[in-house]
Amino acid sequence: MRLMLLMAFMFPLAAAAASLPKDEPVPGGVVVIQLPDSGGTQPVVTRKDRRIMVVEHAGHWYAIAGIPLATPPGQHMLLFRDADSTARQIRFNVSPKVYPEQQLIIKNPQLVNPTPAQLRRIKREQSHLQGVLDSWVQQPAPQLGFLWPAAGPETSGFGLRRVLNGQPRSPHSGIDIGAPAGTAVRAPADAVVADLGDYYFCGKTLTLDLGQGLYSVYCHLSKITVKRGERVQQGQVVGAIGTTGRTTGPNLHWTVSLNGTPVDPHAFLISGPAVRAPAAAQKVSGRG
Repeated sequence: MRLMLLMAFMFPLAAAAASLPKDEPVPGGVVVIQLPDSGGTQPVVTRKDRRIMVVEHAGHWYAIAGIPLATPPGQHMLLFRDADSTARQIRFNVSPKVYPEQQLIIKNPQLVNPTPAQLRRIKREQSHLQGVLDSWVQQPAPQLGFLWPAAGPETSGFGLRRVLNGQPRSPHSGIDIGAPAGTAVRAPADAVVADLGDYYFCGKTLTLDLGQGLYSVYCHLSKITVKRGERVQQGQVVGAIGTTGRTTGPNLHWTVSLNGTPVDPHAFLISGPAVRAPAAAQKVSGRG
């Protein structure tokens, strides 16, 4: 099989492409690459044997891939196959990015250091949720412009290096939106309800499938107003903010997952919060 090498810089992006997410090839970011012409047939793109989103925009095909937070800076590769199954390596560079640190105080010690029985529960729940996020549902034209999901400011950013009660933990896999309990939570885009759960850390959790490996996950909800398998429209109320799971107050934890990895939701936003939390509010006692 013929193998060809292509560099991402050969296909510059249109900066004002409103229907594409923000191209920011950093750990936790999204890379958007214009693909070679494939004769009108949607190509298949993979990274490490995992399917990558491919969408058509302005007469061209684009690969849209989430970059895991643990990705080292340097050159990385996607594998592109067109209609005649020719395999081509598309290389792109990942730039370094340092995320700030956030100190959190959690009063319940078991939410910081769970018991063995709780750890077994957490492992089951994480495996289940990851299985949902790893699922691929073909959607020719996923809606890639997101609305801000709740009326409140962003209180914790994506990628923060979390320190709970003085103990380092995994980086923040989403963003937190602070608002009173009961505040309506809305779908960021058209989607299908993929999963509902009540998890140890995340509390009442709703997972929306937007297609081609793109998911929106809402945590700490007080209630969920939709059912598994239901189709929801952008802006539709799907639940309400609460304090379930590991949290020190009412808030919405919002994770966006693309090709199985959390990415910064801001890459997809077409509208943000009406009020932003002050920049100094990075080291706070807040969400879990």
